[in-house]
Amino acid sequence: MASLRAKLYEQLFVGAHADGRLTILNRLLIVTIVLAVIGAALGTEPELSDEIQNALLMGELVFGTIFLGEYIARIYAAAEEPGEGSAWGKRWAFMRSWLGIVDLIVVVATLAPLIAGDAAVLRILRLFRVIAVMKFGRFNQAIVSVWRAIADRGDDLIVTAALGFIFVLTGATLLHVVEGDIQPDAFGSIPRALWWSVITLTTVGYGDAYPITILGKIIGGSLALSGVAFVAMPTGIIAAAFSDAMQARRDQKIQDMREHLARLDEIDENVVAKLEKLERASQKPQE
Repeated sequence: MASLRAKLYEQLFVGAHADGRLTILNRLLIVTIVLAVIGAALGTEPELSDEIQNALLMGELVFGTIFLGEYIARIYAAAEEPGEGSAWGKRWAFMRSWLGIVDLIVVVATLAPLIAGDAAVLRILRLFRVIAVMKFGRFNQAIVSVWRAIADRGDDLIVTAALGFIFVLTGATLLHVVEGDIQPDAFGSIPRALWWSVITLTTVGYGDAYPITILGKIIGGSLALSGVAFVAMPTGIIAAAFSDAMQARRDQKIQDMREHLARLDEIDENVVAKLEKLERASQKPQE
């Protein structure tokens, strides 16, 4: 039983495997989760035939059973978590962890629609299960490095966000003053004009609200041109952070390799010293 529990722990808990990569079982679980999310999304389409709806319902039962079995297996295998503590203490710690809570939500979100009414929105929470698995996968260190680099640029991003807020608020205020009386539905108040200001600054321009006066068009054109430069600012900051993170990872790998080579040199020196000592000890004293 202990060997089975250890095997389950290695297969289910990302990072427990020797090479640190996702196991075959976790890869299959990711595929299952993606299929479950697709099925949940399709289940919201009212035009599907009764046969397809029934097939999707049956799929929900299968997916729910798989997720429930996985959750129980994780609780059982959590006793193999390294460190001090009893088996049930480690299991309770897993159940209270955010990953354990996400697993429970997935099970409930999958099986709830089979018992109660429609809960399609809750079923989409399965997507978080995919993120939870991938976060602790082989790319975990890369994700952490990128987030740390972005956090280091936090002040720059805050300044950019503040500048964007100034642009949006200024554009909404000017259009409210210029065309508030002409188009009260779109620009009758600053909060109403904020929608137009946001989509104009981001250069999306849905066309549901737009200025009709010459002065309003000048303001709108200026805001749109400002948006081109504004969007490039956070993009450049994040790109620089990503580049710094990748460079830091490369430097860390080089340092690790150098430390590894140094350890190998020390081992080689120790081996040579031991061999010389053995050779001296094995030599017979000359008569």
